[in-house]
Amino acid sequence: MIGVVATLEIQDGKQAEFEGVAKDLMAKVKANEPGCTTYQLYKAKGSETTYIFMEQYASAEALFAHGKTEYFTAAGPKLGPCLAGAPKIEMFDIVE
Repeated sequence: MIGVVATLEIQDGKQAEFEGVAKDLMAKVKANEPGCTTYQLYKAKGSETTYIFMEQYASAEALFAHGKTEYFTAAGPKLGPCLAGAPKIEMFDIVE
């Protein structure tokens, strides 16, 4: 299992636009990627502009396939204008 935490700072005033695109992306990932066991957006408590995606993949192949999907690549140009900076992506190995 591979865990991913993507931290995103959103421009103030762009939260609704960002959340709309992100919710559509979440629905598509959950419906189409059996190798992705978790794909959830969270908003930081006490912040109006900090969000994270918590993701979990069954394998490196599932993670790679996620990044190549049509809906993921299409979301990038829609999410980009909402960002206040580059996302911070952290990857983790599961401890069992």
